[in-house]
Amino acid sequence: MENLYHYLGIIFFILLTIKLLARNKTQNLPPSPFSLPIIGHLHLIKNPLYQSLAKLLSKYGPVLYLRIGCRNVLVLSSPAVVEECLTNNNTFANRPRTMAGDLLTYNYATFVWAPYGPLWRNLRRLSVVEIFSSDSVQKFSSIREDEVVNFVRRLFEVSARNDTQKLDMKYLFGLLATNVMLQMVAEKRGVEDPRDIEAEKRFFREFKDMFFPSLGTNICDFFPVLRWIGFLGIEKNLKELHRTRDEYVQNLVDGIRLKKTKKNSSLIEKLLSIQEEDPNLCSNEVIKGMILMMFIAGTETTAVTMEWAMSLLLNHPEALHKARAEIDSQVGHDRLLNDSDLAKLPYLRCIVNETLRLYPPAPILLPHCSSEDCVVDGYEIPKGTLLLVHAWAIHRDPGLWEEPAEFKPERFGERTLEDRKGLKYLPFGVGKRACPGNTMGLRLVLLALGAAIQCFEWEKVGSDKVDMTPGSGITTSKAQPLEALCRPRLDLVKLLSQI
Repeated sequence: MENLYHYLGIIFFILLTIKLLARNKTQNLPPSPFSLPIIGHLHLIKNPLYQSLAKLLSKYGPVLYLRIGCRNVLVLSSPAVVEECLTNNNTFANRPRTMAGDLLTYNYATFVWAPYGPLWRNLRRLSVVEIFSSDSVQKFSSIREDEVVNFVRRLFEVSARNDTQKLDMKYLFGLLATNVMLQMVAEKRGVEDPRDIEAEKRFFREFKDMFFPSLGTNICDFFPVLRWIGFLGIEKNLKELHRTRDEYVQNLVDGIRLKKTKKNSSLIEKLLSIQEEDPNLCSNEVIKGMILMMFIAGTETTAVTMEWAMSLLLNHPEALHKARAEIDSQVGHDRLLNDSDLAKLPYLRCIVNETLRLYPPAPILLPHCSSEDCVVDGYEIPKGTLLLVHAWAIHRDPGLWEEPAEFKPERFGERTLEDRKGLKYLPFGVGKRACPGNTMGLRLVLLALGAAIQCFEWEKVGSDKVDMTPGSGITTSKAQPLEALCRPRLDLVKLLSQI
């Protein structure tokens, strides 16, 4: 009997291999490396993923076809083909179903992962009109300003005591982004007293462990049999993560619900008021899913961008000095930079734009999935194919950008971002699934970076340049967290001592 199962396994393996090879020969698929039976191209995928895919794109061209386990994958680094797929039709408007999506998104009741259709349209409209509208961005300006004041105060207290003490900028930027998001969502800080430094550190560690893990794919999505056998406890760990997240988010909602205020001063209050008017549009799962996406998409990505921007400025002091001169001329030394000043600081915006070009928080945009067989750039693409847009490769393509590896904020000078020239700049995605909260996040990055430049003199730790090696995660975080030195500017000491 054992030999029978053994022979049947061999026969199944051979038939599957023949079927896959025959299908690949009959279909007009994009260029692809040699694949192995069953695992496909898995052996070619290394960490970090975006660098591994970038090497394959450089060898096989900007339209790359891969097969990993049971999934077909289309990788693009051509702006024209990205436009064809994501702006000219709806074939790739869906997200793929994944284990993380099944377990962490309240049955896909989030605008990021909801399947394309009526539910997604309602959630998208809810997010664009009620959460990320220009009125909402303006309404939350006081929260951003208050938390940036706390951030500046922390820097001043540390540097005034000892200007040779190294500052953990990764932590400080992360804490700032988290407190801003919490204030917007639930009108509360992680720790109410910003002077309780140890409590803030404990809170941030716990929050980071809960919400910084991504909703990306994992090995079980490509080899479903691994999910059936509980491979590495991945599913068990995701279920526990969901339980922890859900308990935290539910407590936030319950706390606001008990207040019974009608001010709509927080996201939860706004969503609860919408729920009273239309329970079907804004169910409890939709409210919690919206909060979840705010925490996941709005904290780490914002903090990572601020850390990269400051790292680039430390390595390019001429850009830092130019940004400071711009701020001094528009704001002066008598008050702290505020949200309304940002429109008058085009060079500061150029710095952030260039940072996002060189180090987009999501080097590979969130995956799309084809809802039917289709033709892309003349190639036949099967239904259910994952589409990965390689933003990192597009942003560093020498055919699209002059000296693409160099930090040149001036390249964004007179040209506006509306002049995208075939979608060559897409840190926030593109098409129907583009990030609706980009303006909200950019405002915080600009305000925090501008205040840090305005108030302090900055120096590297040591004589060497800041290490700009990216890490190996899904987001483009720094491999070595940024540490820096700062001291208050003499003209700003009086102002800083009063905040």
